[in-house]
Amino acid sequence: MLVRVGTRGSRLSLVQTDLVIQRLRQAHPDLTVERKIVTTKGDQDRRTPLFYLNQKGIFEREIDQAVLDGGVDFAVHSMKDIPVFEKNTDLVIAGVPERGSPADVLVSSGDRILKKLGPGSIVGTSSLLRVSQLKRVRPDLKPEPIRGNVETRIQKVDGGEFDAVILAEAGLARLGMTGRIAERLSLEDFIPAPGQGIIATVARRDNQRVIDILKTIEHHPTRAEAEAERELVRVLEGGCKVPVGGIASASGDRIHLTARVLSVDGKEQLQVASSGRTIDPVGLARKVGEEMLARGAKRFEEEWRKLYR
Repeated sequence: MLVRVGTRGSRLSLVQTDLVIQRLRQAHPDLTVERKIVTTKGDQDRRTPLFYLNQKGIFEREIDQAVLDGGVDFAVHSMKDIPVFEKNTDLVIAGVPERGSPADVLVSSGDRILKKLGPGSIVGTSSLLRVSQLKRVRPDLKPEPIRGNVETRIQKVDGGEFDAVILAEAGLARLGMTGRIAERLSLEDFIPAPGQGIIATVARRDNQRVIDILKTIEHHPTRAEAEAERELVRVLEGGCKVPVGGIASASGDRIHLTARVLSVDGKEQLQVASSGRTIDPVGLARKVGEEMLARGAKRFEEEWRKLYR
């Protein structure tokens, strides 16, 4: 049997796709998987800071269109790149393999940890959530937007353009580059973006043959974590336009979810955590998100909205 998978052409995207292909072949030894590289808008524009690109889906829209058009049978994405407010209901997240590390890490010149960076050090990150958390922990540092793949960002540290960069640990692990990590940043100081460390496979909703194949690599605790974190974003971004931090952890029949929003300068922080049943991650997320809104998450909205204009 032949199935075709669409992916971006970055080394990390290809590695993540190959991880999915490897697991599919283990489950289906007779399966042939053909890989097709698709260029996305996010790959074409590598200069504009991500938070100035006033749209979601810049890293997967063209690949998903190839799925819809039948050019490929399914797509492989980083879960955190998939918008939660997607109007197109013809696509479905079909299979979710086991999660990698959700943590953020620091890569720095001289392998310095965060507290050892000198005042005024330039730290590269494309994430507004990371910027606000960095300002909270080290307000004397200078966060700057950075674009490019993982290797390019690290090269900018080696070349002296940045003193450090904040990256996702899962990406470095999948690339075999954990040796470059100076420090794993604590989840207490740097809660990750929802979906970080999770790979998603996306197929057409009416393509049951492919969906059934992709379901065989499903990791149920990771699926529950993904659903909780994505619903959290749906609730909070539906009520206020602020970068949302969220991390769920599923074990057995229980799941724990922590949500966080911060002011632009990082001085104010609102956090809510709660636990629930693994079979109802969406219900837990709605409970946490609604409590965040009730406790004032929306008051950060206008401050953040100015940055999106």
